[in-house]
Amino acid sequence: MNKGRILVVEDEKKISEIVKGYLEKEGFLVTVAQTGQKAISTIKAGFDLIILDLMLPDMDGEDICQTIRKDSDIPIIMLTAKSGEEERIKGLGIGADDYVVKPFSPRELVARVKALLRRLKGSNETISFNKGDLVMDPFRFEARKNGSPVVLTPTEFKLLQCLAEHPGQIFSRLQLVNVILGYDFEGYDRTIDAHIKNVRHKIEEDPKNPLYIKTVYGIGYKFIGQPDED
Repeated sequence: MNKGRILVVEDEKKISEIVKGYLEKEGFLVTVAQTGQKAISTIKAGFDLIILDLMLPDMDGEDICQTIRKDSDIPIIMLTAKSGEEERIKGLGIGADDYVVKPFSPRELVARVKALLRRLKGSNETISFNKGDLVMDPFRFEARKNGSPVVLTPTEFKLLQCLAEHPGQIFSRLQLVNVILGYDFEGYDRTIDAHIKNVRHKIEEDPKNPLYIKTVYGIGYKFIGQPDED
């Protein structure tokens, strides 16, 4: 059974073969690209998720991610030897949905792939806030701000959906990690903060004076938008 198409962008043959093998055992169709240029040209074939190495022979993975994000919200998991927290935050800030550090467990990587793809299976009805200013369609993973489309990554949408479906409820960063990522993640404070910053930039008129996502200092975040009546 085909569970989805995955593009693995990795120049180390041994690693790509291991990742490909584990994913195929789980029913995924896997394509491997060993260079950034090959990845950019191959993505046009249509994939459900990308596993992207940051250190490639011809291009930086960050540049590839930014190129992809110009016209696609496909889920991206960065795979890299860069283990610093600032590197993780940078990756998330340019549009990655997750970050896996080498050396890694192939089984954990597969688990993260599954968790990320599960976010795409929304089933709720359209919800709107502040007299139609913000509209969300979880079924299509689409959002509109003042009538215009808002491009959110799957992680960003799931984060906003979680908060919006529980207006006024305070969520700790750890709670949001469990809901959004589905597993314990080292450095979760900065991870959630980076995603919140991205979402605010896209839906708030003034991110410093938010109308939708409020910071509850010392605890986490809560949604303060006013739900519209049906």
